[in-house]
Amino acid sequence: MAKKTIAKGELIEVMVEGDKCYKIFSNDYPKTHVMNEAFNTVTLEDTEINTPRLLDICKIDGKWTLVLDYIKGKSIAQLMEENPDKLDYYLGKFIDIQLQIHEQKVFTLRKHNDKMNRKISKTNLSATLRYDLHERIEAKPKHNKLCHGDYDPLNVILAEDGKYYVIDWSHATLGNIEADGARTYMMFLIDKNKNLARKYIDLFCEKAGCSLDDVLSYLPILAASQSVKDIKDQAEFLNSLIFMEKKELLELYEQE
Repeated sequence: MAKKTIAKGELIEVMVEGDKCYKIFSNDYPKTHVMNEAFNTVTLEDTEINTPRLLDICKIDGKWTLVLDYIKGKSIAQLMEENPDKLDYYLGKFIDIQLQIHEQKVFTLRKHNDKMNRKISKTNLSATLRYDLHERIEAKPKHNKLCHGDYDPLNVILAEDGKYYVIDWSHATLGNIEADGARTYMMFLIDKNKNLARKYIDLFCEKAGCSLDDVLSYLPILAASQSVKDIKDQAEFLNSLIFMEKKELLELYEQE
């Protein structure tokens, strides 16, 4: 049986063969990042979250590859698109699973605040602005909740066995759930899905018992961190977020 490509980006190609999934990293992808994702994945196997098992770490055509269980099914993103009348139902499930993630007891992952400080230090922002962002991070509560870090409807799969599986733990850290919610909200905004972004953040805050202001306050920090990737079609929006104060963040939320 030949391997079949199911996703391909600039740095990563995902292939499947039988019941195995091959995540193949380009030679430009840092080896440390590959191994960190492998470590995160193995760590999450010991939680109550359904997640693909890491089966092997190898090289294919000289490229580092993670071999994982292939979870056959449909992502929540697909289910929302195919069943618009059930969007609220799937959004609720999506958030319930995120809150289940936050409740898992994990102690060995990197700290979210450390990751944000490291990435902001690599930006081309002015020294004054970088200092201000570092100070904002240090002022945040020091929680140790498990955060997925890239919690997107594409990364939650309803499998053929009827269970939901969460994939792609490359950005998992320990930190504040408000940061994890803000990250998902920001990515909905980047995708220009304002309606879903608003529905998501309202329901997330309600279910998690979070303050909207606390969630929104993470947006400049997360935008600065995301800007390091230098994705052209995101740059203008991220730059605007970085400079927003509390009032402007609330105005962004209130826009229809």
